Amino acid sequence: MGEGLNKWLKMSKTPDKRVEAILNLAVVDTFIRKKHDELFSQYDLTMSQFNVLRILKGVYPDGHPRCEIITRMIDPSPDITRLIDRLITKKLVKRVKGKEDARMSVAVITPKGIELLDELNKKVSALTNKLFESISEKECETLSNICEKIYSEQN
Repeated sequence: MGEGLNKWLKMSKTPDKRVEAILNLAVVDTFIRKKHDELFSQYDLTMSQFNVLRILKGVYPDGHPRCEIITRMIDPSPDITRLIDRLITKKLVKRVKGKEDARMSVAVITPKGIELLDELNKKVSALTNKLFESISEKECETLSNICEKIYSEQN
C-alpha cells in the first residue's frame, strides 16, 4: 500500500491494488470536497449550490427546469427544489414560467448570481492550481483518462 494512503487511513495492508486504488479515490474525493466546502462556506454556499449556479450560467439568459438541472449535476441532489429555493432566497436565482409550458417553472441565474459565480470561479481556479501544483499536465491527463475509463465502462 502507498505510504500516503497507509498514513491517511492508519492501515498497513489492503487485499489488492484495485482496492487500494478505490480507497485512494475515496480519500482524494473527501479531501478535495473538504477544501471546496471550506471555500464555499465563506460565501454561505454548498458545493451543490455552486454546481447549480455553474449549470445555470451556462445557459444564461435562459434557464433550466429542475429535472434538467439534476441530469447535469456532478452529484445530483435528491431535494433540488429546496436547493433552488435557498438560491432564490439569496437572490442568486429566480424562477420563471417555462416558455413552452407555463405550468413548468424554470430556474434562471440572476445578475447577482453571475457576479458571485465569477468571483468564486477565480477562487476555485486558484484552489485547483494549489491542489494540483505537484501534478504535471500529462499526469492530470492520465488521471482523467483513468477516471473516465472507470465510469464510462459502467454506463
